Amino acid sequence: MKNFGNLMKQAQDMQAKMEDMQDRLAIVDVTGVSGGGMVSVKMNAKSEMRAVKIDPSLFNSEDAEVVEDLIVAACNDARVKAEAAMQEEMAKITGGLNLPPGMKLPF
Repeated sequence: MKNFGNLMKQAQDMQAKMEDMQDRLAIVDVTGVSGGGMVSVKMNAKSEMRAVKIDPSLFNSEDAEVVEDLIVAACNDARVKAEAAMQEEMAKITGGLNLPPGMKLPF
């Protein structure tokens, strides 16, 4: 039974570390860009969008689809960076724990 007690303590410690990580991810900002910097999207590492900046020269464009595509591309770039930041934080918590392929934390 002693092993079970240790396992429960480890699970509680991991849960506390995960909650702390979630708090840190909320304040880590990443910026995705597209169109050579003409569009940028800022989001936190939890993929919550914070800001969008669009170069004023794009407003003169009659092709709204270009602007829309650039916004989507910038959002996707920011999302990839946010996921990388999250994985970096997870690696700190798991201490390099090698998880089976396809298994990601948090579940």
